[in-house]
Amino acid sequence: MKLTRTLVAIALLGAAGMAQAAGNCTVSLKGDDAMKFDLKEATVSASCATITVELTHTGKLPATAMGHNVVVSKTPDMAGVARDAIKAGAANAYVPAGDARVIAHTDLVGGGQKTKVTFPGNKLTAGGDYSFYCSFPGHSTLMKGKLVVVK
Repeated sequence: MKLTRTLVAIALLGAAGMAQAAGNCTVSLKGDDAMKFDLKEATVSASCATITVELTHTGKLPATAMGHNVVVSKTPDMAGVARDAIKAGAANAYVPAGDARVIAHTDLVGGGQKTKVTFPGNKLTAGGDYSFYCSFPGHSTLMKGKLVVVK
């Protein structure tokens, strides 16, 4: 009897964990004045109709000195997007306009500010190789993480 209860409890905990991952459609990140995101990896579900990325800049410095955004792209595209972001400039939130490599991006924010972006979930494929990062010049070397997409 005790073994049956233990097995049922383990099965329920496993199912709850899978249900949580399967329905995760929002990524919440915090960025600070030390050029760090609070997460190195985030998981979303490919079954989401829309995916939202939220960014809270927990630092105190203004966007002109320590601005942060979140860009989502395929991992192999990250270096090129970050390089081209410098040319795009602050007026474009350091995101190249109309760049097909950019799946989604937030606005650029300074200390104490928040921003978010919502995009169609079908822009991501389960098992794909995706990253999130800040494209403010020089930030992507430290402010980056893996975006895991599950079924």
